[in-house]
Amino acid sequence: MSPAPPEPAPEPTELLPAVAPQLRELRRRAALTLEAAARAAGLSPAHLSRLETGRRQPSLPMLLALARTYGTTVSELLGETPADRDAVVRSADMEATEAGGWIYRQAGAPGRGMQALRVHVPFGAQGDIVRVHPGEEWLYVLEGRLRLRLGDAAYALAPGDSAHFDSLTPHRIAAADRDGAELLFVHTLLQSPSAALCLGPVAGGGERPQGGPR
Repeated sequence: MSPAPPEPAPEPTELLPAVAPQLRELRRRAALTLEAAARAAGLSPAHLSRLETGRRQPSLPMLLALARTYGTTVSELLGETPADRDAVVRSADMEATEAGGWIYRQAGAPGRGMQALRVHVPFGAQGDIVRVHPGEEWLYVLEGRLRLRLGDAAYALAPGDSAHFDSLTPHRIAAADRDGAELLFVHTLLQSPSAALCLGPVAGGGERPQGGPR
């Protein structure tokens, strides 16, 4: 008797069943076309379509960008309910998410308007990518050295240094050490068609946001 054929690998929709329908429903609730939503989130329409049909899994930067575009939170995109959130986040519960060499750990309760992350910034990250979007940001360097550009000013941040700034100021960050930098990062999730995640690789094929110093 022939051996039974191997079971097919699970589709992305089986791994994250709530994401695809939530993305589609929130876009329709926001009265945005596929093209308009993709442009606001820094994705291509084809990529967003694959996310909505479950053929691709979104990275954390993509989820953050889509949450801002739809005026919601990553928790709602994932189908989580606000009642499940706790005030305390234990270190053992901070699961790591990697995207383009960046490593993210949720350091605050989900479902809030202010989001806290622990982030590892790889060496030389972002290059000449400049971010401009509504909101506020605060970062605190835990390990390594960080290069921060705010408008026309350049800063070198060491462990223990912090920065708090308006996100409408053109900004970019990069790790100055070969081992990268570790930082705490807090930002507000504001609904804006021009919102872009100020950390990590650019979503949607490397398109660079406009404006700011070079």
